[in-house]
Amino acid sequence: MIDDAPPLRPRRREPDANGILVRSAYPLSTLVIGIAAVLVLTVVGFFLGTVDIGLAKALNELHTGALRAFTDGVYHAISPVPAIIVTVVVTGVIWAVQRNIRPAAAFAGVVAITWVPSAIVKELVHRARPDVSVLPHPFPVQPDPGYPSGHTVFMVAFTIAVCWVLRDTRWHGVAVVVGTVAVVVVWFSVTIDAVHYPTDALASVAWALAVAPAARLVWVDWLMPRLPVLRPARPVAR
Repeated sequence: MIDDAPPLRPRRREPDANGILVRSAYPLSTLVIGIAAVLVLTVVGFFLGTVDIGLAKALNELHTGALRAFTDGVYHAISPVPAIIVTVVVTGVIWAVQRNIRPAAAFAGVVAITWVPSAIVKELVHRARPDVSVLPHPFPVQPDPGYPSGHTVFMVAFTIAVCWVLRDTRWHGVAVVVGTVAVVVVWFSVTIDAVHYPTDALASVAWALAVAPAARLVWVDWLMPRLPVLRPARPVAR
């Protein structure tokens, strides 16, 4: 009889509700904005030259004493190798806390896809860094071009990705504030060191703000569902 049937048990999902996994509401606009930003910022880079050398020199006047030690430390702390290590560690923490590889993979992918292409544009534009011979307190010469600033792109992309991961938690506001402060600190650090022109760093902020949503769209919404281990969780019997 029906009354003798075992009670239905609720079905559950793997923990898959995370802000960074929420599908884009405007995919076409997001993609167009990202592509347009890359094209515009790349073209602009060819015409900047030394337009802001005066501001670069003025900021470099601050590159002394304790402030010099601090800004130099910031620059070294988020150089490529440390930045990659930090990203891997945070990815592991997200995976462990969420008990779900998807938000962790989404985080790592957003950071990487936003950050790495900026290095390609840097080589393409090949804008020289500020001339150390005209700077009052120069940082050691850096061998690669300066536009855009990889350090700044990384910091903004990292901040955006963390804020998305924490979007629906009580820590979201803290992440926004701390991340914004970190971006400002990095911006001033690379410009006070004068390893970048101020316009290098400004372009990098614009790059990450426009490209990160497109990177999330392509990676999380379009590519991850095609990979067996990263597909969205399906309901499973308890």
